[in-house]
Amino acid sequence: MAPGVKLMQRISSTPLFARIAPHFIPAMDKAVHRLTRGKVMLSARMLPGVILTAKGAKTGEPRTTPLACMPEEGGASWILIGSNFGRPGHPAWTANLLKHPDAEVSWKGRDIAVRARLLQGEERAAAWQAVLRFWPPYATYQARVEREIRLFRLEPR
Repeated sequence: MAPGVKLMQRISSTPLFARIAPHFIPAMDKAVHRLTRGKVMLSARMLPGVILTAKGAKTGEPRTTPLACMPEEGGASWILIGSNFGRPGHPAWTANLLKHPDAEVSWKGRDIAVRARLLQGEERAAAWQAVLRFWPPYATYQARVEREIRLFRLEPR
């Protein structure tokens, strides 16, 4: 485990982090990602991340969102976690994927066309356990909200 990860896990589990982080982490990630031509995301120093581009659920216009992810099989697929930092509502990008599952991710400087699938039932339960082993603070996020955190599997298309 990288130095500082345990500390970041504790910090990211706090309600203060949930209030502040959504306002600066995505903007910072987008800027650094753009400046490095897709090679760097600062938040990926703690958690792997992708830049998701999906059509907006209401507008159909492309929406770009930096997201933490759990890579599967070395990057053959990815799990996206709709935690919204443990805030009450589902993040907008989850509605976008529900309506328009064909999307694109930037992963380690490569643009990859993907199809998203909302995980349910036993498949979701197994993925959720893997997510909790991967980043335990997601359990704190789930405990803070009444909604079930959405999990999506992204696979290349």
